Amino acid sequence: MGMPTEAQPAPLARSFLQLMWLASPALPIGGFSYSEGLEAAINAALVTTENEAGDWLVQQLHLSQSRGDMAVIAQAAMAWQATDLPRIAELNQWVRTTRESSELRLQTEQMGRSLVEWLRNRHADQAAILDTVTWLAAQDASYPIAFSFAAHCAGASAHDALLAYAFGWAENLVQAAVKAVPLGQSAGQRILARLTHEIPQAVACALALPDEARQAFSPMLAILSAQHEHQYSRLFRS
Repeated sequence: MGMPTEAQPAPLARSFLQLMWLASPALPIGGFSYSEGLEAAINAALVTTENEAGDWLVQQLHLSQSRGDMAVIAQAAMAWQATDLPRIAELNQWVRTTRESSELRLQTEQMGRSLVEWLRNRHADQAAILDTVTWLAAQDASYPIAFSFAAHCAGASAHDALLAYAFGWAENLVQAAVKAVPLGQSAGQRILARLTHEIPQAVACALALPDEARQAFSPMLAILSAQHEHQYSRLFRS
């Protein structure tokens, strides 16, 4: 008796699994090595407890991520569907020029470059995707732009891509808080639950945001990031 033939996964299941992969902290793009200003906030005694860490990350989700990088991903999703590379280049330039500190710019460059290389290995036998990957590398693709293309390759909607992006961001930053505050793992899970509750609203905001309302104005985050660049002792690269 032969072995039963396994059913091929439906396109929706494949897309879902690809998004889980993209959101995973195990993806080798270095997200775990950044705190995005959180470590400097801890050093300045602005974040010292579970509640303060949760408040900080919820505010960062809504005030910074949703109105900035997540809005870029939402708009890039439409551009990828239309194969509008000039629009992608414009969005990428916006991300790179709105980083308010050297370390935040280096973060998006490094994570974008690593994700582009991951895509090159992941799709080594798909010439059309490799052509776009080569173009992204030449553009010095930022992380949101590289992520938007990876989600496009997975066949994900803009809504689902943003859910995956936001959850991956939340998981990395919660782990940074667990290490640096420090907090216990149970506290980290409670913070992650708070963020998970807030993510759908942040996604809806990002999807609805027009170009003229997209912004990266986070003065406290910029100040703390600049201070972190010269912080004497630190665990994270940002």
